[in-house]
Amino acid sequence: MEYQNPQSAPGPETALPGTLRAATGRTVISEAAVAKVAGIAARAVPGVYSLGTGPSRALGAFRDAVGSSDHAAGVRAEVGETQVAVDIDLVALYGTPLHPLADQIRAAVYAAVEEFVGLQVIEVNIEIHDVFVPGPPKLPDAVETRPAREALQ
Repeated sequence: MEYQNPQSAPGPETALPGTLRAATGRTVISEAAVAKVAGIAARAVPGVYSLGTGPSRALGAFRDAVGSSDHAAGVRAEVGETQVAVDIDLVALYGTPLHPLADQIRAAVYAAVEEFVGLQVIEVNIEIHDVFVPGPPKLPDAVETRPAREALQ
């Protein structure tokens, strides 16, 4: 569903200085735009490893490899006339407390969507599908040391 905001023409008392004619029209904000704003806000929270489920993360890795990115991967938005609901699927980074992480994501999404999109967020549902555990750190390649040969006499 798309949000449509019919705008009324401002009267002479509310017209901006220097404008010759009142601006009229409507604003349509798609669910994809809201999902992208929410996805960017969620990725900015420390402790979020990636957004989406297994298949969507694999597709995202392919997109990254070819130089494209989908900021709305793992995010769905339902847009009404004045309100929006957001669903987020994610993978958390191991060591991050999950409930506080979800609270931080909610706060970031509420703030971003309400500020940039101008719609009231009624809920942000978060589903944590997995926890990413980084492998052991790789040690720098050790230079192979050979025992010194004795000079033949």
